[in-house]
Amino acid sequence: MKTLVLVEHEGGQIKDATLAAVTAAAQLGEVHLLVAGANVGAVGDAAAKIAGVGKVHVADDSSLEHALAENVAPLAARLMADHDAFVVPATTTGKNIAPRVAALLDVMQITDILSVESEDTYTRPIYAGNAIATVQSSDAKKVITVRGTAFDKAAREGGSGTVEQVGGAADSGQSSFVGMEAAKSGRPELTSAKIVVSGGRALGSAEQFHALIDPLADKLGAAVGASRAAVDAGYAPNDYQVGQTGKIVAPEVYVAVGISGAIQHLAGMKDSKVIVAINKDEEAPIFQVADIGLVGDLFKIVPELTEKL
Repeated sequence: MKTLVLVEHEGGQIKDATLAAVTAAAQLGEVHLLVAGANVGAVGDAAAKIAGVGKVHVADDSSLEHALAENVAPLAARLMADHDAFVVPATTTGKNIAPRVAALLDVMQITDILSVESEDTYTRPIYAGNAIATVQSSDAKKVITVRGTAFDKAAREGGSGTVEQVGGAADSGQSSFVGMEAAKSGRPELTSAKIVVSGGRALGSAEQFHALIDPLADKLGAAVGASRAAVDAGYAPNDYQVGQTGKIVAPEVYVAVGISGAIQHLAGMKDSKVIVAINKDEEAPIFQVADIGLVGDLFKIVPELTEKL
């Protein structure tokens, strides 16, 4: 079985989510990669070094510079003529491209898999992760998104894949890149950080959120996250959101400050290795999944904890 994995990259660097997708694809069979973009020769060379990769298809064209799904999907669908499965990380980019590829191939997408049981059978979460479904696909071509936290990352070095240039990329004319406003931070990226400190609505305001959460995260060398309630209240930007409708994280340590632990939030972080919860409500659901729980006033506990670090 031949798999085609979409390589997500930014600034010439391959994202960690792609490495997890490679691991999942390797359990299906031979792994080929698709690097799409403009001036991505170096990315293609780096992709060929990933352990377990057989071939790297490099599509270098100005129409692919910003990874617009309307341009990448037809290219991927065309390459699927020689592949059995299209595998992407379950990220914003992956979830934008995969459904379009599935539609072009007229197959059902298999979303957010947690494990590969066989070439046509997988597990995936349902009901906000409270149940795990085993699904089997009879489609000739598979389109799969992979939950990155469920698979180990493939090694960036050790592979000896061959690089093959792919032509035929074109601008569909269906969308255009206007601009991007990205928050810049010196902290680790949320989905790949080893430590995450998240704040909830109990912090009361954006000022309190940043005054308490940011210093603690900086002391721990952690990424900053937030519950949906905190994001909806305007305390933190959307890209901080952890949960079913936000980002899925599984760091070594997850610190939940003033987060009650709604099912939506737990779906995004309950696979963390160690969960630390700080909340004044000892009945809060977050304590049911926490390894370490501190019951008390976060406005006293967090500054004291930050000071002692």
